[in-house]
Amino acid sequence: MTSIVSLHRGTAPLLISLPHNGTHIPDALAARMHPAAQRSVDTDWHVSRLYEPLAEMLGASVLKPLASRYVVDVNRPADGHALYPGQRETGLVSTVGFDGEPLYLDGQEPTADEVQRRVNEFWRPYHEALSQELERLRAEHGRVVLWEGHSIRSRVPMLFEGRLPDFNLGTADGTSCTPPLQQALQTVLQGQSRYSHVVNGRFKGGYITRHYGRVHAGIEAVQLELAQLNYMDEDSFAYDDAKAAHVQELILQLLRHCV
Repeated sequence: MTSIVSLHRGTAPLLISLPHNGTHIPDALAARMHPAAQRSVDTDWHVSRLYEPLAEMLGASVLKPLASRYVVDVNRPADGHALYPGQRETGLVSTVGFDGEPLYLDGQEPTADEVQRRVNEFWRPYHEALSQELERLRAEHGRVVLWEGHSIRSRVPMLFEGRLPDFNLGTADGTSCTPPLQQALQTVLQGQSRYSHVVNGRFKGGYITRHYGRVHAGIEAVQLELAQLNYMDEDSFAYDDAKAAHVQELILQLLRHCV
């Protein structure tokens, strides 16, 4: 499992999941893809760099995959069902990128059997680790918060119109966490003026947030989708320490309400 996922076990009742942090694409697979796709350009760039120092401060667990979302998207249901019916989106094993362009060379798209192999090899280990760590923390503390850390380019015409708000909080329309936690997080966002924000807008929470957020069982789940221009250069993918410091300050305030 350690070759597929990376798990740092913490002591606080908080698990930070970074499902789109990975960039690795096996060589045999990369050879079937267009050059741009080989760079895994739709990665949630640098989210581990944003979150890991905060996790250390808070004693939180951190889980991340090593493989790119182009290999398999662990934040999609294993049966491939759409997360946002009626809206355009990438899938479990997507054949197009966020720009709508094909990822694979002609005739090199994955077959149904290959998709299932990727699910078994990459998707299942991530969810096994996620489930086990949530249960460990819940058993120890009586409750646990699962924080889904994501980021995306500020403008992705295929997925949404115009510029995305800076902080996009998703709680599956209030079903994946308790009302007091959602209200506390909203209050933090409303109490600052540096960043725009929205709650349950275009990004309401992906499969992980919706599937694991079980308030009655003591597991709350929240997704935060960040607009990448606030902490990096979206063209070169370069991390911007000065910008990132301000983003981290606000994320830390949010995470403190979770623990």
